[in-house]
Amino acid sequence: MAEAIRWLRISYWVGAIVDAVAAAQMLWPPLFRLGMGLPGFTPGVEYHYAMGMGASLMIGWTALLLWADRKPVERKGVLPLTVLPVIAGLAANQARGVLAGFLPPLAVLPIWALQGGLGALFLWSYWRARKAELASTSSATGMTPA
Repeated sequence: MAEAIRWLRISYWVGAIVDAVAAAQMLWPPLFRLGMGLPGFTPGVEYHYAMGMGASLMIGWTALLLWADRKPVERKGVLPLTVLPVIAGLAANQARGVLAGFLPPLAVLPIWALQGGLGALFLWSYWRARKAELASTSSATGMTPA
């Protein structure tokens, strides 16, 4: 179980750090402009408004992941919820930005790789925790897991 908890904690902290960086990009347009390779990007009030809403949610998800770390096994369900709809939704929105010609594909590819890696890490950690939980439950009751 200790190994499963370690993977959960790694997932929570990596996710929280990535979310905090994403929130900073949302709140500070020059950071977004640099990260997305948009040298002439000058956001208007609509962008600031939408990103303010998104950043609030991103900061909330950062806090949620840190909260899950306090009781890693009991709150492991936060991880699959982070993969779908959060990571998948962000990736789909970035695809929309690429298809609309707003975001350069080469700037988004590393983000998609990061999102894919995070999704794999989160699902792996969740699976490890479920497996360890079932094993400890079955050993406590003397039954073997199905």
